[in-house]
This record gives sequence, C-alpha cells and structure tokens, in this order.
Amino acid sequence: MKRKIVIYLLTATLLSTVPFVEAQQAKKVPRPARPDEVERAMQAALDGGAEALILAPGGFTILHRKRIIELAAKKRLPVISAWKIFADDGALLTYGPDILEISGRIATYVDKILKGTKPAELPVEQPTKFELFINLKVAKQIGLTIPPNVLARADKVIK
Repeated sequence: MKRKIVIYLLTATLLSTVPFVEAQQAKKVPRPARPDEVERAMQAALDGGAEALILAPGGFTILHRKRIIELAAKKRLPVISAWKIFADDGALLTYGPDILEISGRIATYVDKILKGTKPAELPVEQPTKFELFINLKVAKQIGLTIPPNVLARADKVIK
C-alpha cells in the first residue's frame, strides 16, 4: 500500500493548520490561537495523516518555535521552515531568503526615503540569495537519511 503524505502548514496568523491534500480535512484540525493549544492541533494533524510540518515564519511561530519544534520531535514529525533560526532550534531543514541580505536592502531603502526619495518611486525587490540549512542531528533522531548530493548543496549542515 502506498503511503499517504499529508503536509500541514502552520501559518503565522493564529497558527492555522491547513492540509494541502484535501480542503475538507482542515475542518477536522483545530486552529490554535494560543501556545497551550498547539499540541492538540498537532495531534489532530497526525491523526489526519500528517507526516511533516511546515512552519511559516511569523510572529506566533517565531515566538513559540522552540515549543512547537519540541512537540513535533516528541511525535517524530519533521519540521521544515524558511529561516535559519528554526534549524538552529531543531527543525529538520530550512530553505529561505538570507535575512541579513534582506536587512541590508531594507536599510538602503530607509536611507533613500530619509534623503527624500518617495517610496512609490523605489522598485520592488525580490530576495536574490537563498539558504539551505540541514539539521543532521534531527534527521538521525527521526531515522531519516539525507542524500549526499542534498547535503553538498546545503549552506550549513548542523551536526
């Protein structure tokens, strides 16, 4: 029997748990608004067939990332996110824009605005540098082998 893979997204707002597979299943998974509701939502996601967790960086998930990642680890649920700090705190992997580069670009924009440039005249920019961080310690804990070619592409491998 083929294994069903369902990935749930915990968004920054209200830590919503939404499956990518069937929209109807979302009604079965509670949407926690407080840290004490996360475990119940995670268990409901697992009961619904979740095999991984994608954490969208945002106020709630950044503030409570350690607790969320801790709970996921207890349930052997791999966590993926976009920012390095999640990998440092125990997520399996992160792939996303280089926050330091983005911060530098923001400072340039602020400087231009303070010197009189109208914000509407500034071009919209996309991140140009993305980073891949892999946490091998977590991979080992959940019994996952990361292929050497993927490890070779990582900007940082946490051992």
